Amino acid sequence: MSQNGVWVVGGGLAGSEAAWQIAEAGIDVTLYEMRPEVQTGAHRTAGLAELVCSNSLGSMLPDRASGVLLAESRQLGSFLVREAEASAVPAGAALAVDREVFSSRVTRALEDHPRVTLVRQEVRRIPDGEGVLASGPLTSPALSQALKELAGADHLYFFDALSPIVEAESVDPAIAFRASRYGRGESDDGDYLNCPMTRIEYEAFVGALASAERIPLREFEEAIESGVRAGSGMFFEGCLPVEILAGRETLALAYGPLRPVGLRDPRSGQRPYAVVQLRQDNLAGSLYNLVGFQTNLTYPEQQRVFRMIPGLGSARFVRFGQMHRNTFVNSPALLEPTLRVRHRDGLFLAGQITGVEGYLGNIATGLLAGMNAVRRHRGEELLELPRETMLGALCHYICHAEPKAFQPMKANFGLLPPLPGPRVRDRRARQQLYAERSQKSLSELLVSSTA
Repeated sequence: MSQNGVWVVGGGLAGSEAAWQIAEAGIDVTLYEMRPEVQTGAHRTAGLAELVCSNSLGSMLPDRASGVLLAESRQLGSFLVREAEASAVPAGAALAVDREVFSSRVTRALEDHPRVTLVRQEVRRIPDGEGVLASGPLTSPALSQALKELAGADHLYFFDALSPIVEAESVDPAIAFRASRYGRGESDDGDYLNCPMTRIEYEAFVGALASAERIPLREFEEAIESGVRAGSGMFFEGCLPVEILAGRETLALAYGPLRPVGLRDPRSGQRPYAVVQLRQDNLAGSLYNLVGFQTNLTYPEQQRVFRMIPGLGSARFVRFGQMHRNTFVNSPALLEPTLRVRHRDGLFLAGQITGVEGYLGNIATGLLAGMNAVRRHRGEELLELPRETMLGALCHYICHAEPKAFQPMKANFGLLPPLPGPRVRDRRARQQLYAERSQKSLSELLVSSTA
């Protein structure tokens, strides 16, 4: 399987972004996506760039890590960021999208591009020639085996989880109130539906959650192939199922996804003891997802336990949560910060398969891999982003972390080099300075790389 142009395997966020960048550079690209010929345990459609977990790409605020990465991706000319902004739904300071509109726009744009050939078939081995492998966390067993052989080591893995979605009309308006934390919303009355809890309600909910029945791990998730470490219950700390958090300690949820800060119940004028937030999931505003409610409870238990949440007593679920396998390679032993595979020139990896977490991380690494695939095809020097940028720091981390303890990483300010001069004690001010330095560093690099 080879061709004169450049290939991309995987029609998710990273692969779609990479394919677009390559095609826009005037190079023919073949994009392989196995759906709908081969489906996964998490996807529901055959659309490209389908969002299977949350519908939010993260905060847009310039002093937040995701906001910095968003600004960098926009500055680099991200196709998917543009499509996300065109598909946005109200979500306060976050960039959330109507997932069906977003996927449809991306799919149509790539299908219509004169230099993109979309091939709907499973890729069972790594193609010859130049290309970007962005097969994602649900890489098929055959391609997983090929990746294992390429890396010379077993894959690492953890389990990722999806949040439930409910019909907006089934949420009790007499209990749930509309607001954004600290009033940071696009609409005057707030962008989120909030279900407040008293201490008694919260403790009863946590107790039921911790003891509820869970779905047994499927055999293919426990042992994808010989040599894969299985049954260890490895979870990504940034995406833990709520029942796992509830089992740790009583207040874990109150200090996590159910934290009530920045919100007041209009009925009492007081801050709730805890609050469950629901975020709009489609442009029509008819669907809302439970923010931070990744779960692996059985479907009947989800309905029983989640209906204990005040305001959701009669909730109608259009999608229950579920947990699925997430596979990634040991990037510190395999990749350069350009996302090129060290011992195979012309091969780049992108997206969650590299150990980068979060939608924006996937998009941004697809963007960088696509740009560098173009440079490699033209015989130009590959682009390595400064560590002062969020994307540069993220790529540096996944390529230089301790291989024996490597775990997935989302964008965060802890990855960036310290600011020069005396320490700025105010956190918001310090993060704003990080953001300004990032923009300046990236601007300087882009000027020098095109000179």
